[in-house]
Amino acid sequence: MFKRLFACLLLLVGANVAQANKPLIPAPPQLAASAYILVDAHTGQVLVEHDADKQIPPASLTKMMTSYIVSEELEKGVIKEQDMVNISEKAWRKGGSKMFVKVGDKVPVIDLLRGVIVQSGNDASIALAEYVSGSEEVFAEVMNQQAERMGMQDTNFVNATGWPADGHLTTARDLSTLARALINDHPSHYALYSEKYFRFNGINQPNRNRLLWRDPAVDGIKTGHTEEAGYCLVASAVKRGMRLISVVVGTDSDEKRAAETQKLLAYGFRYFQTHKVYGSDDVLQTERVWGGKADSVGIAVSRDVFVTIPRGGEENIKADLIIDGELKAPLAKGQQVGKVVVNLDGETVADVPAVVAEDVEEAGFFKRVWDSIKRFVMSFFK
Repeated sequence: MFKRLFACLLLLVGANVAQANKPLIPAPPQLAASAYILVDAHTGQVLVEHDADKQIPPASLTKMMTSYIVSEELEKGVIKEQDMVNISEKAWRKGGSKMFVKVGDKVPVIDLLRGVIVQSGNDASIALAEYVSGSEEVFAEVMNQQAERMGMQDTNFVNATGWPADGHLTTARDLSTLARALINDHPSHYALYSEKYFRFNGINQPNRNRLLWRDPAVDGIKTGHTEEAGYCLVASAVKRGMRLISVVVGTDSDEKRAAETQKLLAYGFRYFQTHKVYGSDDVLQTERVWGGKADSVGIAVSRDVFVTIPRGGEENIKADLIIDGELKAPLAKGQQVGKVVVNLDGETVADVPAVVAEDVEEAGFFKRVWDSIKRFVMSFFK
């Protein structure tokens, strides 16, 4: 009876210690916006969300996809930054925000890209769409194909500008997915989103993202506004090695979209952190190899492993390496042989392939026979 009571007391103490070590996280702020989401850019972990899957008109946030596709074409070498783009009458006539190009002008691709990103120019967006795909309509098809490839399941684009149109819809979650792709896939062009001004034809226009002036951690991304969409802002910021992406849509003013975004980012940076569990070069342990020139091989992970955790919660992380049976030569560097499962407070937060860290060639005949004999003998002692 005493032993049983003592064991129960130990369990109770252990549970209380675990609770005491668990970081305290208050409820997230409630924003004056129709929908919003906060995401860790490294891991994709959602920290805060409200109506993130509600379809909304994206307004000029659409131009994030326009610029992404242009960056893709530039990276592939299909087009070049100094290619001269002829400005059509359709591009020139388009209303709304403008870069102020003229019909018949020939403008470098890179200038038009800045016109899209910094000045939110509808004229620049159409000009690039026509240059890349021949027409804005065909370009919209490419936008939708790219959205599907990214997993933006609730998005449909009708044009390259965000001009109001039936069926031109997205969600806060899908916009966060697009923002991650912008940052991770095209870092050199993503730098354009932090530029505060762009001068063209003698007209110097400021970036409409107020947070570029207010918060040095913010380096993008894009504003949007129409009567139906309200005032919207997709923002990204970096502090202490953590990059957050926020999407705030449907606020009632330019000032409000900035202020509400600041609340969301401040909450994320205050209470969470991006923690690197393993690097792709880390050897986690060595495993026996049968029939190989080498008797053992290092086991690593296929990529850097990041997790999003409450700030100060590193001690609550537990990682398990699971090997899929015995290893037999030959083995190729990078070959998957199992997985690493990372848990936080008992919940799986990462599941990545475990791979061999180097090649292991097959041994000669006599070594293979000898290993077979050893395996056979050892099987009786398992």
